[in-house]
Amino acid sequence: MSKWKIKMDLLRMIMEASKSSYPDEFGAFLRAKNKIIYELVMLPGTLSGGRSVIYNLLMKPIDFTIVGTVHSHPSGYPIPSDADIQMFSRSGDIHIIVGYPYTMNSWKAYNRRGEEIRVTLI
Repeated sequence: MSKWKIKMDLLRMIMEASKSSYPDEFGAFLRAKNKIIYELVMLPGTLSGGRSVIYNLLMKPIDFTIVGTVHSHPSGYPIPSDADIQMFSRSGDIHIIVGYPYTMNSWKAYNRRGEEIRVTLI
């Protein structure tokens, strides 16, 4: 089974977007090719609050390069909630949670079952 990878510049952009959204959550979808995550997909109508991100899924394109989601946890704990795991199960194969203070060391990745997986920075 091949391993997921993410472009370092994209992870930096996710951290900056999360800082900019703080104290609210930031959320987007992830685009990948050959298990290399290279781009964010922002859905129009996404609502962010202090405890959640609500995606307007009617705006999600039919696009098989969209492989999962990313969102921030202003609490600082990049651990999925029960609601996160429910969303993971319906939204792709890889999900990233970034935690406050949004550094290159404050993130984790999960599969659709909420099990932590390893992602390599490239």
